Amino acid sequence: MFDKEKVKLGIAPIAWTNDDLPDLGKENTFEQCVSEMALAGFTGSEVGNKYPRDPRVLKKALELRGLEICNQWFSSFLLTKPFEEVEKEFRAQLDFLKAMGAKIIGASEQSYSVQGQQDTPVFGHKYVMNDQEWERFCEGMNRLGKIALEEYGIHLTFHHHMGTVVQNPDEVERMMAHTDPKYVSLLYDTGHFAYCGADPLEMVKKYADRIRHVHLKDIRREVVEKVRRENLSFLEGVRQGAFTIPGDGCIDFEPIFQVLEENGYEGYMLVEAEQDPAKADPLEYAVRARKFIAEKTGL
Repeated sequence: MFDKEKVKLGIAPIAWTNDDLPDLGKENTFEQCVSEMALAGFTGSEVGNKYPRDPRVLKKALELRGLEICNQWFSSFLLTKPFEEVEKEFRAQLDFLKAMGAKIIGASEQSYSVQGQQDTPVFGHKYVMNDQEWERFCEGMNRLGKIALEEYGIHLTFHHHMGTVVQNPDEVERMMAHTDPKYVSLLYDTGHFAYCGADPLEMVKKYADRIRHVHLKDIRREVVEKVRRENLSFLEGVRQGAFTIPGDGCIDFEPIFQVLEENGYEGYMLVEAEQDPAKADPLEYAVRARKFIAEKTGL
């Protein structure tokens, strides 16, 4: 069984309001979102587009509900912007996260990303880095991770993601091999591994000692196949329900939880299942996810 003192459960606001598709959940307020997170039994949240930017205001709202910020997405552009520019944006976000008491920042390299392009098919159109770009990318991640840890006490975790330069298992492997384990860890996302055709169980076994943050996300295989067959974009796949909560799709989570437990995982496991709130009521799905995790892990 997981140690309840060392493993906590969170849920992402993307189920209530989608950052990349603002029309999804535009009617849902910040207060409704965090209240329903707490009602469903979660203690952690990531940062959504409707969250107050003043740490004092946000902290008060969360503390009233027994919640805390556990991570925030950071878009890095190490291949297409000067490092100094990326560093400035990174430090601003680290300042915010430190004020919120968070220990994790989740970076995703967004240079040449097609994940946000609504008319670009997600399969077969991602950018592939050359050797020089790989070197620049890995060196940049190491530098960002060192800043985060040594100056802010925050760990950089890298988020592999559909449509980006680090999507497939071989790309994750190359990144892990050429970054410093002290400064760069893995944000392990079950849904994104399954989506690209990787085995999430194989991936968690391979990288268990480098995982510092977990996104629990299931996929509906038939929707992903439709996305591939019809050359749909990543965001169109989201609209059509490619993702769902753990236990509602095709991923077998039990052995994944077992590997994490056996390897002494510590930190947050966070439900991140972006769907259309009009089709998948966020509170209902949050309650179902919390119940599923409790049944499988005892948490």
